[in-house]
Amino acid sequence: PYNIYKDGLRIYTTINSRMQRYAEEAVQQHLGADLQPAFFKHWKGHANAPFVFSGSDVGQEVDKIMEQAVRRSERYRLLRNAGESPEAISESFRTPIRMRVFSWNGSIDTVMTPMDSIRYYKYFLQASVMSVDAHNGFVRAYVGGNDYRYFKYDHVTQARRQVGSTFKPFLYTLAMQEGDYSPCFKVPNIQYSVQLFDGTFWSPRNSSSDRIGEEVTLKWALANSNNWISAYLIKRFSPQALIQLARKMGIDSPIDPVPAIALGTPDLSLYEMVGAMNTFANQGVYIKPTFITRIEDKNGNVIERFVPERTEVLDEVSAYKMIELMKGVVESGTGIRLRFKYGYNNPIAGKTGTTQNQSDGWFMGITPDLTTGVWVGAEDRSVHFRTISLGQGANMALPIWALYMQKVYDDPVLNISRDDFKKPLGDIAIEFDCDKYDAEQALRRRNQQQQYKDDF
Repeated sequence: PYNIYKDGLRIYTTINSRMQRYAEEAVQQHLGADLQPAFFKHWKGHANAPFVFSGSDVGQEVDKIMEQAVRRSERYRLLRNAGESPEAISESFRTPIRMRVFSWNGSIDTVMTPMDSIRYYKYFLQASVMSVDAHNGFVRAYVGGNDYRYFKYDHVTQARRQVGSTFKPFLYTLAMQEGDYSPCFKVPNIQYSVQLFDGTFWSPRNSSSDRIGEEVTLKWALANSNNWISAYLIKRFSPQALIQLARKMGIDSPIDPVPAIALGTPDLSLYEMVGAMNTFANQGVYIKPTFITRIEDKNGNVIERFVPERTEVLDEVSAYKMIELMKGVVESGTGIRLRFKYGYNNPIAGKTGTTQNQSDGWFMGITPDLTTGVWVGAEDRSVHFRTISLGQGANMALPIWALYMQKVYDDPVLNISRDDFKKPLGDIAIEFDCDKYDAEQALRRRNQQQQYKDDF
């Protein structure tokens, strides 16, 4: 066995230093300059801030969270190991001391109690970013959190958070691959019910009343994150089939085989999500994201080489159909602010995600060369924005993707293409331009332009 600290090992990573810097800068720009100040303002003057609970036992719930945070802290562990009594430990956490704390404008030297510092840190939204080379699975940028000096937790691989609507593309993949549907396949936009094992029925609601009762294309449904069409698809293909597909695409976290997974109830890691999404960019081949290419000893002898694992999951046409479906999210759906706020005109396949109570905001963005995922949320799920306009994935996570990719595209050294996705060879007898069946959507897209220009 080697000692990683003393044996002079040379570890070659896949990280691109320029792209890593751009990802960190994007997090700093959005979280530090925009989102976190908005969060502080959002909660100013509210009792029990920043926690959100309903009912009469709010104080008890907050106390429970704070007590758990105390017991997970390094200070608590050291005091316990030193043999201090529970009373002495409690007193220590309520005694003001000098300390250095995190802020987006640099570390701050201050005096506060350790308990107050825990409450202070609960206010901070965290972000994680992972960006992989679409062709070989090499991880080019990796941001696990705001600042490891103060937040020693990796939100890329360690954290499992509810993924929301970012899970829906995998359900639509079943329709493209197993059902041989096309993006322009039409489904009545009505409420669907799925019978559960106990005889009751699961009937999800929609957040929008748009186009109720009309026939809508799958491309429109995914672009607008329509829950009714997801219920239609999970009823058609089954939760078990969806889980089986997710496993092939590198998602290993536990998933309950219930219809609600169609709406994104599973808790997954950003690492899993980016790897799975990259399957679409790589013509249906899943590549396990890779961080290290090789390890050498101090004399330059190669100890280990790492070759990305590849698994063919989808045929090329199904993968391309999914890319076309997800382009609709950016062209006219929940990711449209990439066009009108950030000025992107190149082909982008994407998916936003917002979870229950706005606890998590996601954005997955795919280009021919890079697949990049972003998650934003607080350490505790009870800490979140109270409004969907501020807490949705399009507002919390998408801007980080946009800022990061702007820097990547503007760097001539990186040579990242703005071209369209490569079509499979041969004639594809599939209609992708669903707007010709849906003139109303084309009109709506034009009308949305001004709406999103000034969006925060």
